[in-house]
Amino acid sequence: MKIRKLNRIIHRDLGYIFFAASIIYGLSGIALNHMKDWNPNYIVHSQKYNTEFIDIEEISVEEIDSLLVSIGEGGAYKKHYWSGASNIKIFINNGSVFINTKTGEAHLEKLTRRPIFYEFNFLHYNHAKRWWTLFADIYAVSLIILAISGLFIVKGKKGIKGRGAVLTILGIIIPTILFFMYA
Repeated sequence: MKIRKLNRIIHRDLGYIFFAASIIYGLSGIALNHMKDWNPNYIVHSQKYNTEFIDIEEISVEEIDSLLVSIGEGGAYKKHYWSGASNIKIFINNGSVFINTKTGEAHLEKLTRRPIFYEFNFLHYNHAKRWWTLFADIYAVSLIILAISGLFIVKGKKGIKGRGAVLTILGIIIPTILFFMYA
């Protein structure tokens, strides 16, 4: 078998095998690049309430449970603490409640997993460990093979001896310039 044909077969088959991994890492990478603009893992639901907890210095778990029932979070209490002289933070399942005891204002924040992005980021960050680490390492090596084999798919003036060379050099220059601009 000719080397060019073998190169195309390897490039094609690796592309098929790692199609899903490329989508996972690509979408997750875009999301993680913009973490300062949004939370790619969770949707934050916020709601404000007024409470009767004004000018208090202590609060019991029973009183907290009563408040949580009134805002639809009964049975979700985990723990609480005083944050400064007039703020209470209550931890609940998948969120928290902040109470300002000077004003009685309460702020509920609940987190729900962002569909698709949570799962993709879980894999991208390698939280799965074990088998995913092996798969991700094989994928990384395959990306190198895909990059190199891709250089030799097209022949002639549109390939690596012509336009392909210009584009490849451009693809090397751009990240190099950006590195030195920000490093």
